[in-house]
Formats: sequence, C-alpha cells, structure tokens
Amino acid sequence: MSDNNKFKRRHRRAQKARMKIREQGKARLSVFRSANHIYAQVIDDGHGHTLASASTLDKGVAGDTAHCGNTDAAQKVGEAIANRAKEAGVEDVAFDRSGFKYQGRIKALAEAARENGLKF
Repeated sequence: MSDNNKFKRRHRRAQKARMKIREQGKARLSVFRSANHIYAQVIDDGHGHTLASASTLDKGVAGDTAHCGNTDAAQKVGEAIANRAKEAGVEDVAFDRSGFKYQGRIKALAEAARENGLKF
C-alpha cells in the first residue's frame, strides 16, 4: 500500500462525509491529526467562515503537555474547541473526522468536546 493511495482513500471518505454534513445545514466540527499535533475547527460551510479553532500549537491549549501527539493533548483541544464554539454562539455541530478512524486521539477530542457542551 503506497502512501498516495492511503491519502486518496482517506480523502474520498472525508468528501463523502462532508457531503452528508452539508445536507444537514449545521456547522461542522472538522478535525485533522498529524503525527505531532491535532487541529480542530468549527466551520460554517454556508458562509465559508471559520467560527472557532483550536490546536495543540496554541500556547494556552497544550502548553504544559510534553508531547502534543497523544490523547491527553487531544482532550485539551476538545475542551478548548467546545469553549470557543460556545463563545461564538454555536452548540449544535456535525462531527467531521476527515476520514480518520474514530479511535484514539479523534475519539478523545470528540468525547471532550461533548463533555464540555457541544452537541453532535
């Protein structure tokens, strides 16, 4: 399995999910993970605006975490994105896992966001 095919498969899964989310008409909580960091954005696709964002690169989010590519850091990002989305007036979102499996860091971020008030 080459890396190019792996990327194409993940990208295809992500596009399918985004089309279903677009039909719902909700804001989208989009998550991306790399080897070292995790990023989350609440996006209003109708207007093409990012309403809130958080990542392990933010100083206040994972500043005391030694390694940002683990589930502890993902939980902190989930808490931060939930708080920032509520400040922006968004509580009901659709979860866009960007073609990644719902396990590990993606699951930790989603559960932390739910615990802090986001509904999806």
